[in-house]
Amino acid sequence: MPPQSEALAAEPANAQKSRRGLDRLWHAFGYSLSGLRAGWGETAFRQEALSALVLLPAAFWLGRGWTEVALLAGSVLLVMIVELLNTGIETAIDRIGPEWHDLSKRAKDMGSAAVLIAVVLAVGVWAAALYTRFVA
Repeated sequence: MPPQSEALAAEPANAQKSRRGLDRLWHAFGYSLSGLRAGWGETAFRQEALSALVLLPAAFWLGRGWTEVALLAGSVLLVMIVELLNTGIETAIDRIGPEWHDLSKRAKDMGSAAVLIAVVLAVGVWAAALYTRFVA
């Protein structure tokens, strides 16, 4: 194998794979910020993030202890996390091709179902906390 071919074969396809320590963490943080910026371009994520600006401080007011605050805040953050994962799935499927395919539809539908379940969980947690605080 010529020397140039050996050098190319030794280089990883992704530079992040060869980083170590704080350099890896720093670059990973940058990629995460890029992901949040990309998520902000999605209407659903933007709505959830704006809701979180209200709900996260409200969790500290409504929760009667750290466990309640964690459940309230965690349920809001979980919706945002699942939405980002769903958007990632949809983006990867769209990258494969725009044509309709049953497996592509299934993957997108399952991602959407995951968001729905996370939203139902959050609504349930918040409803229980509100009920306990103001009715019971």
